[in-house]
Amino acid sequence: MSGVKSVLLAIQVATLRRDQAAAIVLQMQQSQAFAQEQMSQLKTYASETEARWAKAAQISVSTEMMRHHYQFMDRLHQAVILQEGVIGQWGSKVERARKHRLDTEFRVTSLKQVLKNKEAELALVQGRREQKEMDEFAAMQTRRTTHQTLEEDRR
Repeated sequence: MSGVKSVLLAIQVATLRRDQAAAIVLQMQQSQAFAQEQMSQLKTYASETEARWAKAAQISVSTEMMRHHYQFMDRLHQAVILQEGVIGQWGSKVERARKHRLDTEFRVTSLKQVLKNKEAELALVQGRREQKEMDEFAAMQTRRTTHQTLEEDRR
């Protein structure tokens, strides 16, 4: 019975770890979505800025202002490239967290199977014990009946 208790405890611990792993996956997915949203904002801002400058350039812009604009746009594109790297890193982290969550789920399932096997084993042992007791009781009854029959025959 202590074997069953230890497996039940292991299942509780594994279930807790699985739930924690699932929470971590969710947090990482949210962080990845936030990074993706930042990327979208950067790209939108870059395209809006480019459109404004294209419109302003039609009117008249100094070469100094154009140079500053191009420098600004280069830095904005560098920010987009960096953000793509951040999104890629979050993607890797999410995948590792998902794998860990699947591993913990497998652990819970395995332990539940161990528990099922232990319970079946205990039921088999208990069944054998009960069968042995029944056989012994039947043997005692047979001896009593035989003994009584012999006593009656002697009389």
